[in-house]
Amino acid sequence: MEENKHYTNPDHQPNPADDDELQIDWMGILRQVLAIRKTLYKAAGIGLVIGILIALGTPKQYTVSVTLSPEVSGGNSGSSGLASMAASFLGASVGSSSPDALNATLAPDIVASTPFLLELFNARVASQDKQIDTTFTAYLDEQKSSWMGYIMKAPGMAIKGIKSLFTDKEKEDTATIQEGAIELNEEDAAKLEKLRKQITAEVDKKTSITTLTVTLQDPKVAATMADSVVSKLQQYITTYRTSKAKEDCQYLEMLYKERQQEYYAAQQRYARYVDANSNMVFQSTMAERERLQNDMSLAYQVYSQVAQQLQVARAKVQEEKPVFAVVEPAVVPLQPSGTSRKVIVVGFVFLAVALTGAWMLLGKKYWQQFKEGLSQKD
Repeated sequence: MEENKHYTNPDHQPNPADDDELQIDWMGILRQVLAIRKTLYKAAGIGLVIGILIALGTPKQYTVSVTLSPEVSGGNSGSSGLASMAASFLGASVGSSSPDALNATLAPDIVASTPFLLELFNARVASQDKQIDTTFTAYLDEQKSSWMGYIMKAPGMAIKGIKSLFTDKEKEDTATIQEGAIELNEEDAAKLEKLRKQITAEVDKKTSITTLTVTLQDPKVAATMADSVVSKLQQYITTYRTSKAKEDCQYLEMLYKERQQEYYAAQQRYARYVDANSNMVFQSTMAERERLQNDMSLAYQVYSQVAQQLQVARAKVQEEKPVFAVVEPAVVPLQPSGTSRKVIVVGFVFLAVALTGAWMLLGKKYWQQFKEGLSQKD
């Protein structure tokens, strides 16, 4: 007998959960929120006050970015450049270039190094309102801190004040350099740590584009220091890249003067001998004259070779100087960087309301259950 496919067992009751998805009682949640609306208003007011205090107590920061594109003509350029051109005219040879130990990828390490930052301390800066015109290290002392920063620094300042009563202050006034080692006082060390966050450099390894970023509280000072960082970085790399070529050039100049004096002395000896024995036809006289002439010729050959090498070395010094194309120069910013004060205030209001609502709707309930569970166990 064929079963009836449309037959339904009267004892079977369909489960609504099998067909209907989980539904959220939005109206119930809305009623709960309305029930605690006064508490949420208070939380919003507290968040508004805290947000305003933090926003007003946080000093504005201005960021200046400079983009550099290094165009290095030295290094591994081989036989190209001014040195090879001079060598081709003079008939001298150009030695193979040594590997370039200082490339564009080291710019972040150079900018963050202690000697580099210490050289920036004496830079002259002036604020945009022209009320400050002093050195960079003195300007750093004039920068404002947020009230949270003062609270965090209060214990350290108290400890430092107590230590100052038992230490010799004269020994902590300036940084000293002894036998290549740099000795910093606590104030300069703190400034350097802060500067490492305010002055940074990033390098794109694919394009070798270097981006220098300076963040300070005054837009004019930030732009001035960005330009100073670029100049110092160019000077640092140039000094390093040309130091070996300059040493070679100085050695060849010394050798050139020595060989020149030797040639002039040999020339004078030959001239004096010829003048004194011009009428002599003895074989010994002619032999001595030929020997002096050979000495003069040999001295001239050495002198000429050293002169050629010196010209090549001078051209190599110029060739080793790296060239930096400034893609984006330092521009005085018009707007502060970082999070705006409006966003800070709105964020604290939202955070206060969200935390209060979560506690009133969920946290308080689960906390009561947790306390009841602990009491039952006891």
